Amino acid sequence: MKGISASLLACCALPCALTVRADHKDEPPVKSLGTTEVVGARPTALPSYIPTTIEGITGRQIEETINATDAEDALKYFPSLLVRRRNIGDYDHAVLSSRASGTGNSARSLVYADGILLSNLLGNGAGFTPRWGLVTPEEIARVDVLYGPFSAAFPGNSVGAVVDYITRMPDRFEAHAKVGAFTQRYKLYNTDSRYSGNQLSASIGNGGGKFAWWFAVNRLENDGQPLSFATKVTSTGTEGTAGTPVTGAVFGQNPRNQDQWILGAGTQTQTTQDHAKVKLAYAFTPSLRASYTFGVWRNDTFRDVETFLRDGSGAPVYSGLVSIGGRSYSIAPAELSQSRADMEHYIHGLSLRSDARGVFDWEVAASLYDYNRDLVRSPTVSLPQANDGGAGRIADGQGTGWNTFALTGTWRPQGAGGAHLVDVGVQHERYQLRTLVSSTLNWISGAAESRFSAFRGDTELTSLYAQDTWRFATHWRTTLGVRFERWSAQNGSLASPTTVLAFGERAESAISPKAAVAWQLTPEWVAKWSVGRAVRNPTVAELYQGSIAADTIVNNDPNLKPEKSWTSELSAERELVNGLLRATLFFEDTRDALYSQTNVTVVPNVTNIQNIDKIRTKGLEVAYQASDLWIKGLDVLASVTYASSIIEKNARFPASVGKWQPRVPRWRSSAALSYRPNDSWSYTLGVRYSGRQFSQVDNSDVNGFSYTGASRFLVADARARYRFNKQWSASLGVDNLDNAEYWNFHPYPRRTWLGELKYDF
Repeated sequence: MKGISASLLACCALPCALTVRADHKDEPPVKSLGTTEVVGARPTALPSYIPTTIEGITGRQIEETINATDAEDALKYFPSLLVRRRNIGDYDHAVLSSRASGTGNSARSLVYADGILLSNLLGNGAGFTPRWGLVTPEEIARVDVLYGPFSAAFPGNSVGAVVDYITRMPDRFEAHAKVGAFTQRYKLYNTDSRYSGNQLSASIGNGGGKFAWWFAVNRLENDGQPLSFATKVTSTGTEGTAGTPVTGAVFGQNPRNQDQWILGAGTQTQTTQDHAKVKLAYAFTPSLRASYTFGVWRNDTFRDVETFLRDGSGAPVYSGLVSIGGRSYSIAPAELSQSRADMEHYIHGLSLRSDARGVFDWEVAASLYDYNRDLVRSPTVSLPQANDGGAGRIADGQGTGWNTFALTGTWRPQGAGGAHLVDVGVQHERYQLRTLVSSTLNWISGAAESRFSAFRGDTELTSLYAQDTWRFATHWRTTLGVRFERWSAQNGSLASPTTVLAFGERAESAISPKAAVAWQLTPEWVAKWSVGRAVRNPTVAELYQGSIAADTIVNNDPNLKPEKSWTSELSAERELVNGLLRATLFFEDTRDALYSQTNVTVVPNVTNIQNIDKIRTKGLEVAYQASDLWIKGLDVLASVTYASSIIEKNARFPASVGKWQPRVPRWRSSAALSYRPNDSWSYTLGVRYSGRQFSQVDNSDVNGFSYTGASRFLVADARARYRFNKQWSASLGVDNLDNAEYWNFHPYPRRTWLGELKYDF
């Protein structure tokens, strides 16, 4: 046991249980009131010394235990976290959920890489996922997660969790290369095919003196399984035999247990993604360091469809009036439609940091994320004619992006009657969304013609914060903080082919206090309590996306209120001989929660983003980690979470009162058991479980095992890795070993085999 001292307070620290060294080798635990000393490693963007829950994993652990093809795979076994990744390379729907926030709430968490914001706070939901593709698994040095809005250094979007990827920066010359491949056999409805892909990556860097550099490239190609389905509720058909008689429709039930026909599969994604990144760092003096990061991500995607329907001659049927089981149904061209995406996004990050460990240190940091090219093309004509072109639409997102600026400092006052660490900062964030949808004569290669629709808008957030971590007694430490935020929205407009409607400007201010305290009860036991207020402001898309009918906006609300949450947790940690056991009670009250729902108090009813008056969540999280359990080389990570998240008040949709918050299951758990019998071999068996959940606020979607449903699941993963020598290693793994069928609106992958060969110099 290591006591807190002024010298320790002069070091950067995290409330974890493992010590991290610059060479990333395993070290024995160093515990001090729930903190960890970080010696020589790249500092995390997470704040130091807040006595609250932070979990972490190293790059070495990821390499040995996780079948990691994307950056989000690193979070696979973190307590209470789930990334809804529908397939490898899922760039637009891989949403992070946390204890009290479901996978429809991407704006209630924050993801950073080396302090650069990757979260896409232009909107909230599946279409606004973190930019995971800007980090590859091979460059990860470690990942840390702060649970809850308990640091004044982060905006209200931290209410769920803050994820920080710390990537590699070499201290000597090194080079790496990896080739990987993966495949799954996918059977569902009338689809029975094999979908496969591959991944190539290489990196090189050098350091050790004043100048350090790192260059990495990655290419991912994947042929994913179908993700969407064209369906018709049987009762909606017109009795009779009008239309083309067809066969092949699959009978089933939708999430409301209504009988339906499944007509075909869509969103079968064939993607090629290229990623390149350069990182530069220069030490002007031993205590003054500048760094710059530039990354580019390119994506070329084709999304195909498969119809199950055949006419009397056996020809495929994609649209039109059809006859199934004595009823007639009309299939629009868009129900079984292809699309193509062509994207090129840039990211920049620049910082200048003073780190003398003296009385005052500071950092200036700025970042920019730019949709340099962002085109999605789709036809308005039906298949098979669309295979040769034809009329369509082009959605152009050029001009979209965000930028951040921060000036922060750390003050260590001398002679203050105790060990203090004061963090202060001023931050500014700006988000701009630009979408122009144009008609085109050839959806595959034609130029944009007349405007079909458009929307735009900007939001800004300017913040001031201060927090003081203070050892006020031998076995006590506290952090007190406050954050002031000024949010504004402007330049909003929505356009149809003939009309442009503009929105007025808005501004809101909020103050969010934070507090945390830790008490060392015994040399083995630590108790922690944290509380924080978070204000999550509406995003640009929530405010301004919508449509126009008769020159009137019909489905958005530019006057949405911000979400306001009070979150608290109470933890007890027990240091064991070879590990750590933690139990955490957590509570959250959220008012004016932002959700898509139907307002039944107006005629006609309106479905759009609305404020839900009150949601209350309470739960328990238990996490355990140990090294050399029972025998040398046997490690375990395990957690289980119970959450009761209930809608308590909702004036616009009373039927939802007393129902579960969407996408927050009662139970979830994960465990990974790893065994390293020697320096060459490592084996891992992992298990992930999520209980029943709902997607609708009134919980009417009782059948989770259906398209648009959200099901329970229990899946197992396995990985074996062999190191031939210091340079060469290979691994073979499988995700979803039990080949389970499970859903979160879309179907997850089935049993997927993964193999890789890696060279390290």
